[in-house]
Amino acid sequence: MRLVVFDCDGTIVDSAMTITSSMASAFANHGLRPPPSSDLRRTIGLSLPEAVRKLMRESSEQEVESVVASYKEAYRAAHTSADNSDPLVPGLHETLDTLTREGYQLGIATGKSRNGLERVLEQHGIGKYFSTLQTADDAPGKPHPAMLMQAMSQIGASPYETALIGDTTFDIEMAKEASAIPIGVSWGYHDSEDLIAAGATHVLDSLDGLVDLLGKLLPSD
Repeated sequence: MRLVVFDCDGTIVDSAMTITSSMASAFANHGLRPPPSSDLRRTIGLSLPEAVRKLMRESSEQEVESVVASYKEAYRAAHTSADNSDPLVPGLHETLDTLTREGYQLGIATGKSRNGLERVLEQHGIGKYFSTLQTADDAPGKPHPAMLMQAMSQIGASPYETALIGDTTFDIEMAKEASAIPIGVSWGYHDSEDLIAAGATHVLDSLDGLVDLLGKLLPSD
């Protein structure tokens, strides 16, 4: 049973613009200066409360919760139109088609809420590919391994039969903690050098080489 689990933001969809604009709006609503985009990008992949805590290190938990609530409102407003969807990474449909034909089980582990993830899957018509969906609503956020371990348990895959594809060090650390194979991608929100330092076995520059790489790392026999 070969399982390939993808991160969402930065790995299969480019959501940076929506996330940064929603966070800037949330901070402004509370009279706060929005964080630098470089700082914000470093938190993408964490659960929303944890990301806001990192950006508001000296604030009270009540202040953090208020900004979280404002962010959710801004993010929902940004997606009220089906036309306003974050773009998919080039080649994703073709890659998912090929992996499905070759017998891989596919999943997602993300810091998004379940509603947020399901919205992305519906907008792009890709929900049919995934057999397990793990979100920040279901388990502790990354880099805690719970989401990935739950995905493996649901599918019945062992760690050596499982690969995690992600763009942040949080993804790589989660995979290592779960003893799965950590594969990084260079088009997301953390630098390739950081992914390698965190323990990524490979860092891809496009989806073109993913199928061949998985065939070597997760042999069918």
